[in-house]
Amino acid sequence: MRILVVEDERKLAELIARALKAERYAVDTAHDGSAAWQMIETYNYDLVVLDLMLPGLDGAEILRRTRRKNQHVPILILTALDATDEKVRNFEAGADDYLTKPFAFAELLVRVKALMRRGPISRASVLRVADLELDRLSQQVRRSGRKIELTAKEYALLEYLASSPGRVFSRTMIIEHVWDQSFEGLTNIVDVYVRHLRGKVDDPFPTKLIRTVRGAGYYIGEGSEP
Repeated sequence: MRILVVEDERKLAELIARALKAERYAVDTAHDGSAAWQMIETYNYDLVVLDLMLPGLDGAEILRRTRRKNQHVPILILTALDATDEKVRNFEAGADDYLTKPFAFAELLVRVKALMRRGPISRASVLRVADLELDRLSQQVRRSGRKIELTAKEYALLEYLASSPGRVFSRTMIIEHVWDQSFEGLTNIVDVYVRHLRGKVDDPFPTKLIRTVRGAGYYIGEGSEP
């Protein structure tokens, strides 16, 4: 799952990102409203952590614009403004939760996980493709009832593919969603991780699920490869 952290205090943004990455989330950061909106327009995030007091476009405007673009993405407001009328105004504008600075990182993580668990109605907590099952809350993977141990990136890649069975994801799409935006490697890193996944998810089983579309990318699903 991919999270955008919008926070103008760079040190705090870095600490938040580090805490979220430790929980196996992919994280992007933005330090002003204009950069945040550009990223929200470009990428599909699973959650946005949004400070209100930002240079350029303020957080309230980002909140309104994001809600017009996407009614479903959870938005956690992070701010020093704790007046009740301010909270009401932002909840009415589409915020899902509100955390006042200063805060404990343990509470931030609990709130993030709660929002991820609730998520949009269409976001199932368990993904299933044939006999493959991913529990998004515990990040456990099983196939035919057998537990499969994956690294953080292997899990993130598998979850991304399994979120839309049958949809072909290009290597660029996978890089942008699974790896941090700052990742500067070549897209062949995707091929390496797909091989790792196949070794764990497909090779021990008679039916293969991870499919290649030559020149286009990868998808997950039953049936023969094109």
